[in-house]
Amino acid sequence: MTMNESTLSRRTFVKGSLAGLALAGAAGSTALYGCTPKDEQDAAGEGTAAATDQIAWSQCNVNCGGNCIFQWHSQDGKIVYMETDNTGDTDLQARACLRGRSMRRWINSPDRLTKPMKRVGKRGEGTFEEISWDEAIDTIASELKRVIDTYGNEAVYVNYATGMYSCTGKQPGLRLLSLLGGYVNQAYDYSTHMLQAIMPFMYGSDKEKGSVFSPYDAVNASSFSEAERASDLVVMFGNSPAETRMGGANAVWDFAKVREAVVGRGGKIVNIDYRLNESASGHPDEWLPIRTGTDAALCSAIAHEWIANDLVDKEFLDTYCVGYDEDTMPESAKGQNKSYKDYIMGTGYDMVEKTPEWAAPITQISADKIRELAADIAAAEAPFIVQGWGPQRHTNGEDATRAICMLPILIGKIGLPGTNTGQREAEPPTYLVGSLPFENPVKTAIPVYQWVNAVDHGKDMTATNAGIIGADKLQSDFKFIWNYAGNCLTNQHGDINYTHEILADESKCEFILVWDTVMTDSAKYADILLPDAMRSEQLNMQTQGYSEYYTAVVVGGPAQDAPGECRTSYDVCADIADKFGMKDAFTEGKTQEDWIKELYEAGAKADGNMPSWDEIKEQGVYKRALEPCIGLEAFRTDPVKNPLGTPSGKIEIYSEQLAEIASTWELEEGDAINPIPVFTPGFQGYGATTEEYPLYCAGFHHKSRTHSSFGFIPELEQVARQQLWINPADAEPRGIASGDTVAVKSPAGEIRIEAKVTPRIIPGTIGIPQGAWHKANMSGDRVDEGACVNTLTTYRPTPYAKGNGPAHSIIAQVTKA
Repeated sequence: MTMNESTLSRRTFVKGSLAGLALAGAAGSTALYGCTPKDEQDAAGEGTAAATDQIAWSQCNVNCGGNCIFQWHSQDGKIVYMETDNTGDTDLQARACLRGRSMRRWINSPDRLTKPMKRVGKRGEGTFEEISWDEAIDTIASELKRVIDTYGNEAVYVNYATGMYSCTGKQPGLRLLSLLGGYVNQAYDYSTHMLQAIMPFMYGSDKEKGSVFSPYDAVNASSFSEAERASDLVVMFGNSPAETRMGGANAVWDFAKVREAVVGRGGKIVNIDYRLNESASGHPDEWLPIRTGTDAALCSAIAHEWIANDLVDKEFLDTYCVGYDEDTMPESAKGQNKSYKDYIMGTGYDMVEKTPEWAAPITQISADKIRELAADIAAAEAPFIVQGWGPQRHTNGEDATRAICMLPILIGKIGLPGTNTGQREAEPPTYLVGSLPFENPVKTAIPVYQWVNAVDHGKDMTATNAGIIGADKLQSDFKFIWNYAGNCLTNQHGDINYTHEILADESKCEFILVWDTVMTDSAKYADILLPDAMRSEQLNMQTQGYSEYYTAVVVGGPAQDAPGECRTSYDVCADIADKFGMKDAFTEGKTQEDWIKELYEAGAKADGNMPSWDEIKEQGVYKRALEPCIGLEAFRTDPVKNPLGTPSGKIEIYSEQLAEIASTWELEEGDAINPIPVFTPGFQGYGATTEEYPLYCAGFHHKSRTHSSFGFIPELEQVARQQLWINPADAEPRGIASGDTVAVKSPAGEIRIEAKVTPRIIPGTIGIPQGAWHKANMSGDRVDEGACVNTLTTYRPTPYAKGNGPAHSIIAQVTKA
């Protein structure tokens, strides 16, 4: 076949991209990414490689949404190089991105933790001494028993962690703790905290009444493949799959096909972001710059245009929704000017009309441009409105995520071909295998971002002052933290300086267990630090990720032996269980390999189309495509037969439940819970800048890391450096040029970082890639030379979700260092 531009395949594209970046990279070789370097092939000796080469299938088990597929090539029991997925059709290949292709640098890193250790210095200093496994297990078991006997099981908390995804990954610890009486559960997550908490009030939460909201399904959102199939306009709010969803098993591939299809049939893409992000960087005509954190103001002004020009779908709103105008307000709110229309038209809450002229100075988008966007969306036959998880990760995110969803709702473009619900693109609905089973006897849960407060004053936290779920209050402060494969104790949590103070006080949290592969910043706070075997060093099974719209399962390994005294978490948990006389209950007489086989065979039996166990062991991977889906299609088709799980069964633009919560909860001064989607600036949001901190600042996901995973690999740091994005209009008065080291200071802390002066960011706002590893003298000036954005975030949970809104809501000053 003759290759031309229109027949460029996925495999050719990725192969070409690899060659281009490898030549540009600091190492100048594909060896940088752990692929097939010629010198290493030659080193094996002519004629010997084929005889000694062993192939083990595995996946990139980090939290980017992909779980892309690896083929490890080992010689003499050691990984030598990696190929990625080359099976099946080129449009269904889960090929690793350049980040994933550097995994060999992680697995064989000289920085790997290889022996159990106990802390000998202060928490956070990172001073440890090696101990035996027997001592480590005895200490963990005795501390668990002491804490549970003294304070109860609600003093035990498993911290949020996503550094390792597998069917037998974090589950051994959860199974063990459940057998010991349980632990306080996590509610929501750091990725989708605000929308996961608030969107059920709009799209449903009661499965007995109807469908419920989740950001991780194919019910509440449409797939990118549906946009490719039928959309004529895609409007993206803070959604950059080229950065957050890299790799062949990720949505970046789907989005590339969306752009080709939509633009090919005369439509267009609009990227609304404070940066010209990587998804739009080759297409600058698609970028609509906006001040960070003001998406709801833009949506309100668009709504005003539609209402003023009679472009809303009143029939749809009356049939499918509650609270758009007085006609569909619940009885408790009738006649009080509390409807969404009242708010937009200036007859409601604040008596301010939300015109484009009102929104322009807030958003930094001109009134004419707002009107143009409003007209384009209204004129589209099948507009696909989609938001990433960045807009909701603000202190006003609970309002912003609903405000974006109002756009398709107002014009009735939901549940129809080529449309979307305003949420992020759908995730695969089919997972072929399950995971290690457990059932936690404790039903109490806390919003995940609240754990620091639970360490400090957990027994004072209630349902109405802290969002506690499943109980009226917590029964204890957190005294034992279990942290497996996660960097959210400090690095990925928020307000590192404040969090350090809480964790360093041993009278608060009395024991911290950390389990990891390298010395992360969070690992420095461990009392016992355990070295984990990586997934490629054991038999591993995992489903596809949660991004590209297909389903799969991979079984493979080990590709090499784990270094030093690294052990699997399953085996270690079995030993801890043995100290409680519960080893048989924990293992049920099975090894981890036995469990994996059992889980696979149960999934294969339920599915009916999967290979046998022997076949999957031989072939490594099984995958298949999924049909496109349309979000809330069943509800749109028949809202009576297929209601939503809201009190009314409809989309609740106005929520009586939220109105009740707003009137009964104890809120921080300045916080508000709104029953309708409104624009509120939020803490350290629009209008919060001062003479001392005159710039807005937001974090964003970075190509060289998945959150903080891969953050210690020097080759990746060279290819995609940690740089502050600053507009020339802000840099020039400060005497800052690209490459300069600058100081960034916020009310919470200070960092040092290299400046990138670029027009690709809106004036008045600076951007810092999240996930960089914190490097500061916590006994000294605490200035972070690693440039972790969470040194700058202030710890203040959001009003309802009690979530990590400050991740993108920061005020700051930048000066030349």
